[in-house]
Amino acid sequence: MGVMRFVVHPTRLLSEWPEVHRAYLSGVDQAAWPTRIEISGNEVLCRRQNNDSGKLNVAWPVPGFGRPVLSTASLPEREMTYILAVELARGKIVQVRNQLAVWQAAGMTVPAEFQPLHREAHQLLAKSVGLQDDPAAASEVAQQAIVKECQAAEIMMHSYIAQRLEVRHKQYPQLPTVLGCSLGDSPLGPEQQQQFLAAFGGAAIPLQWRCIEPEEGDYRWDVYDAHVDWAIANNLLLRGGPLIDLSPNGLPKWLAQWEHDYWNLQSFVCDFIETVMSRYVGKIRIWEIAARPNAGGALALTEENRLTLVAKILEVGRQVDPEAQFLIRIDQPWGEYQARGMHKLSPMHFADALVRAGMELAAINLEIGVGYTPIGSPSRDLIDFSRMIDQWSVLGLPLQVTLAFPSDTVHDEHQTTDFEVDAHSWKVPVSEDAQSRWIEDYLPLLLAKPSVLAVFWNHLSDAQPHRFPHAGLIRPDGVAKPAHAAIVHQRKLHW
Repeated sequence: MGVMRFVVHPTRLLSEWPEVHRAYLSGVDQAAWPTRIEISGNEVLCRRQNNDSGKLNVAWPVPGFGRPVLSTASLPEREMTYILAVELARGKIVQVRNQLAVWQAAGMTVPAEFQPLHREAHQLLAKSVGLQDDPAAASEVAQQAIVKECQAAEIMMHSYIAQRLEVRHKQYPQLPTVLGCSLGDSPLGPEQQQQFLAAFGGAAIPLQWRCIEPEEGDYRWDVYDAHVDWAIANNLLLRGGPLIDLSPNGLPKWLAQWEHDYWNLQSFVCDFIETVMSRYVGKIRIWEIAARPNAGGALALTEENRLTLVAKILEVGRQVDPEAQFLIRIDQPWGEYQARGMHKLSPMHFADALVRAGMELAAINLEIGVGYTPIGSPSRDLIDFSRMIDQWSVLGLPLQVTLAFPSDTVHDEHQTTDFEVDAHSWKVPVSEDAQSRWIEDYLPLLLAKPSVLAVFWNHLSDAQPHRFPHAGLIRPDGVAKPAHAAIVHQRKLHW
């Protein structure tokens, strides 16, 4: 078993910083390795099965930026302990420098205010390397380098977004990207319907099995029939699903009696796919046929079971409606969950296996719920978001993205999961204004990417049952949050 050691200064960080236990090592392909994190004094020990060079990925406190995930450069295993802050500063500078080179080669204009910060970060890194005989002093200087490089990266990213959107608008006066939201599993009142239409041009009808058939043979279609008719009447781009949710508690409870009988379970799943698609054939042409099969957790399904099941239901869906378009939802697209050692395939390898099997997917939907524990995506800066979208684009499939970000930290009585909100993961503490600011930062980045054909918000109203606590754009009392106005503003800018 390989071990990499990192020393942390000041030591108090380790008691104030719970995310250190969610750190993991990854290879050059960015796939996470099963990693066991141990704390010994002021050292972080990372144990893994192999001895290859790798990157440590960890949510690191950065003044002014919250606790974004930072990565070291690729480091060899060695007896000597690494100084974590120095290696994170080195990794961030390398990341920004490499990305800048790619974009400059493509014709990007670099803003004047970027270079002084980038240069200062280099100088501070060089100083910290020279101070490594004094780890505390080296860590302090390296932390300054991290802050400067994060500031430089943010300037570079905002300039990139502005330039890319300018290019896209020259091609398309109105962007071809769909901006949508889920209609949820409960009816929307007239006021909520108007709030929806003001912000979105696309609608997702969940059609989740556990909601449609909570008891075997007892189908409940009323809410979904009304959603479909309303969306069609208002000329919204319609997407059905996810039909099968393979995350924990995503399937009907009565199905648990078949969890160790895979072939009977598959038969029930295929029957449901045929039933729901036949009901809406001709009305819904885009189907999100499965959600979260990569991370899984439903019943006793193994990774191989989930892969085989998704392939089978795609085949059944194609038989019901040969003209339909099919997509799957991949959650936690950076693949942090692999660090627990329960998955062989990274999120991208899971999707690629379906593509290579000839499943003819029309798109991949990436679910990104930022600021939630224990499941969700840790906070990442704009450059990490951009790199992740570019990496997924290599599959050659269009992308859709489903987003969630919290607006409060108190218990959410309408949430259907046990997720908790991490109040300080982003650059400002979680609040309604923070949710609005997050949308203003990250939504334009996704709109600037040609590979992203649709961006959906997870749910409209916090009065509806929902997966991510406080992620809605409307409060339970029906009053719109600032995030709703932020999305309306983006729609007016780009459509």
